[in-house]
Amino acid sequence: MKVLVIGGGAREHALCRSLSLDPDVSALYCAPGNAGIAEVAELRPVDALDGEAVARLATELGAGLVVVGPEAPLVAGVADAVRAVGIPVFGPSAEAARLEGSKAFAKDVMAGAGVPTARSYVCTTPEEVDEALDAFGAPYVVKDDGLAAGKGVVVTDDRAAARAHALACDRVVIEEFLDGPEVSLFAITDGVTVLPLQPAQDFKRALDGDEGPNTGGMGAYSPLPWADPKLVDEVMASVLQPTVDELRRRGTPFSGLLYAGLAITSRGVRVIEFNARFGDPETQVVLARLKTPLASVLLNAARGTLDAEPPLSWRADAAVTVVIASHNYPETPRTGDPIEGLAEVAAEDAPTAYVLHAGTRREGDAVVSAGGRVLSVTATGSDLAQARERAYKAVARIRLAGSQHRTDIAAKAAEGR
Repeated sequence: MKVLVIGGGAREHALCRSLSLDPDVSALYCAPGNAGIAEVAELRPVDALDGEAVARLATELGAGLVVVGPEAPLVAGVADAVRAVGIPVFGPSAEAARLEGSKAFAKDVMAGAGVPTARSYVCTTPEEVDEALDAFGAPYVVKDDGLAAGKGVVVTDDRAAARAHALACDRVVIEEFLDGPEVSLFAITDGVTVLPLQPAQDFKRALDGDEGPNTGGMGAYSPLPWADPKLVDEVMASVLQPTVDELRRRGTPFSGLLYAGLAITSRGVRVIEFNARFGDPETQVVLARLKTPLASVLLNAARGTLDAEPPLSWRADAAVTVVIASHNYPETPRTGDPIEGLAEVAAEDAPTAYVLHAGTRREGDAVVSAGGRVLSVTATGSDLAQARERAYKAVARIRLAGSQHRTDIAAKAAEGR
């Protein structure tokens, strides 16, 4: 099978890495890709938001499966354009991708499905914003209704900051604060059958101790030793299957990757948000633990035959990812800085630790930074402590001027806290 992956971040590098190890994949392409993905897949230029261009490329390559990685192409209808030319595609339609593209739409779907989530108000005027902020009080949770690359959410005790963020958005969802640890749970679905993956936890704040601004994610780990062993079954029954059933009932079946961001509160599991694609950086650790070859699972989801897929098989190993970000991320990140040490990691730490590229590009013989989150250093081990040790050992080999990373990814979990 020839597979085309759309996107160019660390999530797509993780997907391409897994697909490159799948014996069923005869040729692997990525568009537009990045410097690291070029080592495992053949890169092709494309405007990832142009559905017709993606469909044309897939046709020219003779692709038997297209995997759409990022959220923006899905919301733009790229998966619809590929389906229209008869090629199986892993990713929801534009209509179903509104589950991520609009927080208000997601809340409406959850209400229809009886899915537990935070109480919320949808606001479009300053008066509605003030009323909602007063109703819930601090901590204030303000979410841009549309896509914001993981940075559209403000959680703060500062009412003025919350109000300013709300007024900067055309439409916002203001909701009650949910206490308790957060969990990310992915599920692959063909619109009927739902196949859950293993849970992970990511770290959204830029600085150690969960301080600093929200980011797209500074690291992740899996499994979660502190989580209830019944968590996946509970979320399947109360969140994932009801949501898929509700979307099908509405005539907008969801086929692809359904990502539930969850809070384990004192009142039980609550949905914080839905995403319509693999999350970054959680994908890096979840796929590091997946034993089942990936291509057939994604193809069965794309074809509507996921019920034929046997239960997924998982490695007992733990996995940790540490994100290396560029100077001044997440504000105005500096780009164009040379990255050194990649060959050292490949020579000294593989296969238990490896580097997945996010924002990189090649300039001659050099690899340079080309985005805010630059690299995801991923490692596996017999437990979280060993995986952490290997990940940070590899991180220490990387040299990128002005770069930053958190030093406490998975630290509490590894210590049993």
